[in-house]
Amino acid sequence: MSGLARYFYKSGCVVYGYDKTETELTTALVDEGMSVIYSDDIDLIPADFKQPSSESLVIFTPAVPKDLKIKQWFVERGFELFKRSEVLGFLSANRFTIGVAGTHGKTTTSTMIAHILKDSGYDCSAFLGGISSNYNTNVLFGNNNVIVVEADEYDRSFLTLHPNIAVVTSADADHLDIYGDKTHLIQSFELYLDRIVEGGLSIVKEGLPFAGDISYSRDQSDAEVYARNIEVVEGDFYFDYVRGETYIGAIRLGIPGLHNVENAVAAITVALLLGIDQEKVVNALTNFRGVKRRFEYIVKHERYIYIDDYAHHPEELRAFLSSIRKLYPEKKLTAIFQPHLFSRTRDFVDGFAEVLAMVDELLLMEIYPARELPIEGVDSKWLLDKVILENKRLVTPQEVLNRIEAESPELIVTMGAGDIDRLVKPIKNILENK
Repeated sequence: MSGLARYFYKSGCVVYGYDKTETELTTALVDEGMSVIYSDDIDLIPADFKQPSSESLVIFTPAVPKDLKIKQWFVERGFELFKRSEVLGFLSANRFTIGVAGTHGKTTTSTMIAHILKDSGYDCSAFLGGISSNYNTNVLFGNNNVIVVEADEYDRSFLTLHPNIAVVTSADADHLDIYGDKTHLIQSFELYLDRIVEGGLSIVKEGLPFAGDISYSRDQSDAEVYARNIEVVEGDFYFDYVRGETYIGAIRLGIPGLHNVENAVAAITVALLLGIDQEKVVNALTNFRGVKRRFEYIVKHERYIYIDDYAHHPEELRAFLSSIRKLYPEKKLTAIFQPHLFSRTRDFVDGFAEVLAMVDELLLMEIYPARELPIEGVDSKWLLDKVILENKRLVTPQEVLNRIEAESPELIVTMGAGDIDRLVKPIKNILENK
């Protein structure tokens, strides 16, 4: 949503918005000249938006509660409301569209592709699902007809797009509050691939229950495109890229993570299909700094390491924690996790319990409800009881800070898609002042 806000503001529009809580991102939007409110109060709707007008555009995300008063006010007064995905469909129409979908991996992969196109001089515009660390924004403006779009499967949003190149990074069961079961989720991804324009093609991760024109993998040589010789040298990930006769050796990735090697394989494939020079692709990956809240180093020095990540699905947590273990096998790992949504916690509680047991110490926060009402019997205590780990406890945000202040863990990670990011600066301050 903030990417669209930035797009329309830069296009000369007056932009107002609502969000549930104030964050670093909403503060940035205000600093850039937009107005944001944090109370679901119709009296705060600006006078400029009181009457339906051809000059007014009201955009919402289905992630907001269905009973949001501000949204209902616009509906009752005859405004035509558009989903975020519909507007992305409008903006990408008649443009060469690179759409990146997946239940996880899509934000980093789309940002990586956009960076390669920008850094190499090929250029593009982009609407991303996270803040690019290279550009400190989630929307990029280009001078050509190419656009990179993060294609979101939530609420079938990506079915508004008509990609020329479609990437699918994963299709694990998620958003079952929308889809009901994994079968319907998979059908939605198949419909997304059906929307590829004539002459376009798809790049799909090997092993998914549907095929693409090109299959890719982190390290499976039965895929058409894959990585090999993956190694960590002084904290940096190196790998070789292989596609038939095309071979690129010893690529240094600017961000850590085995899962990011896989994301890079997909991104390289897109870039080479566009005819971008191999050397420019390699240089771009080396100076790629990632996405805010995706394996983001907050503190990194000899005494303390603190990494923040948006992971909120068991498979995302598994990929993130596996990479942490590969990078720092000797360090005690303290993880702070905030579950996101009662329904997701209910649907994947055993998966969460299994993967959270990979850490040495677990500090578990209460579930972030977002758009949902509580579900009886579903809470963080229920999840915690299922985690087979000796050193675990339920904590409030203040107790997290108190514990870090008192114990000074050597390796800390925060994980979650709710408002756990509000702890990032306080934790950083504690560690840097020790």
